[in-house]
This record gives sequence, structure tokens and C-alpha cells, in this order.
Amino acid sequence: MNVVRTTDVAPRERHAAASVSTTASRRVFFGVSALLFIASATLTATLCVSMSAIGDMPMPGGWSMSMTWSRMCGQTWPRAAASFIGMWIVMMVAMMLPSLAPTLWRYHESARRPGQLRAGHLTACAGAGYFVVWLALGAAVFPPGAALAALAMQWSAFARSVPVMTGALVLLAGMLQFTSWKARHLACGRDWFDCVAEPGRALAAADVAHAWRDGLRHGVHCACCCAGLTAALLAVGMMDLRAMEAVTAAITAERLVPNGERVARAIGAMVVMIGLSMLARALGVTAVTAWPQ
Repeated sequence: MNVVRTTDVAPRERHAAASVSTTASRRVFFGVSALLFIASATLTATLCVSMSAIGDMPMPGGWSMSMTWSRMCGQTWPRAAASFIGMWIVMMVAMMLPSLAPTLWRYHESARRPGQLRAGHLTACAGAGYFVVWLALGAAVFPPGAALAALAMQWSAFARSVPVMTGALVLLAGMLQFTSWKARHLACGRDWFDCVAEPGRALAAADVAHAWRDGLRHGVHCACCCAGLTAALLAVGMMDLRAMEAVTAAITAERLVPNGERVARAIGAMVVMIGLSMLARALGVTAVTAWPQ
């Protein structure tokens, strides 16, 4: 009887110990994620306030251009690009972490079997790979953005057309939410494991290189999924806190709320209406400006 009783107790003790370990690990993971989000959000808000203190440049056509795309006095173009990329990645951490953290936790749990320390390393590598994709996107966005800003400052006819182009871009961003391309990448963003799994490989047996590639793949799917909303944010104003908060809420909702595809379409309908409103207003201003006095 004593042997049976010991045999019965041991699995329960191991299960209880594993449950306590999982709870502690979850608290540490989400605690670190919360601190990282607070730090990045605070720094983003500080950068937005500092950019607004510099002031926007009034442009022909009744709009103002943010100095995010221009060099400061005495600043070289490489330093301007580095400053932009730094602001971009801090902003992306704040915007993407609310929807990424639950998915990254599930990844951590799947990689946890070989040991807690190894699981932490794999999760960190996957997260780093994910944000490297966004870093690369920021580096790719700056040159054309700076070129368009320079063109707007030098060519008044182009500057007057910017509000129309902005409204059209926001409209297209909303329409993108209804496409099968968006639905496919959203599905991969919501279910990471189906999209990063390789034939014959268990996640628990992954190494650092696999974790890095998993993060890169998920980052590519996420960047494609968020392409429309990101483009709309860039068009409206990258350092506009209200627009940033709205896009963050939209991305988080379509990733975490049940029936994410339906949520994405509802968001698309709202963005389409905003784009139509911006386009109508811009065309009205253009017509009034072009009307002979």
C-alpha cells in the first residue's frame, strides 16, 4: 500500500511543480513584456512631443509636412536616416508588442520542453528576428519618404497634390483589408505555428537558427498583414499619436479578437470612409484653389 501511495503522489507533485513553474514563467514573461511596452510607448510619446515642438512646415495645398523626413540643421543624411530608423523601431515595438506578446508566449510554451533556459533563448531569438523585419522595413521606407518630402519642398504643384494622394492612399489601405492577400497573412499572424512549421521538425527540438528564422517568417507575415494600416499611418503622419493609437488598437483587435477576418473588414470599412472623406476634402480645396478669381 505504501508503494502504491508513493506512486500516486509523485505524478501529482510533479504536475503541481510544473504548474507553479509555468505560472511563475508566465508572470516573468508578461511582466518583462509590459515593462518593454511601457518603456517604448513612453519614449515614442516623448519623441512625438519633441517633434511637435519643432513644428511642421506649412506647404502649398493647405497641409503641413512633418520634419521627420528632413535633415535637422547641421545633420548629415546618414545621421538623419539613423535617427528615423531609431524612432521607427521604438514606435513599432510599442505598436506591435500588444498583439505579439500572447503569440510569443505560446511559442515559448512550445519551446519549453527542453528546459526553461533554452526556451527563453529561443523565444528571445524569435522576437529579435520578428523586429529585425520591421527594422529593415523602416530602413526601406526612409529614402523614398525623404525624396518625396524634398520634391514637395521644391515643386509647389506636387505639394498641392499631396492631400489628394494622401486621401487616395488611405482609401487604398482600407480596400486592402478586404482582399484574400490580407486574409492569408492575417491567418498566419494569428496562428504562428502553422506558418513557421517545417516538415519533420518539432518546435521543441528547434535551435537558435530555427528560432531566428521563425521570427523572421512571422515578421514578414505581420508586415504584409499590416501593410495597409502602416501605409495609412505613414500617409496621415507617422508621429501623430492619435493615428498611432488607432492603428495599434486596430492591429491588436484583428489579431486577438475572435473572427479576426471580420474585424479586419470592419476596420477596412472605417478606413475607406476616412479615405473618402480626406479625398473629398482635398479635391474640394484643390478645386477652390484652381478656380479663377
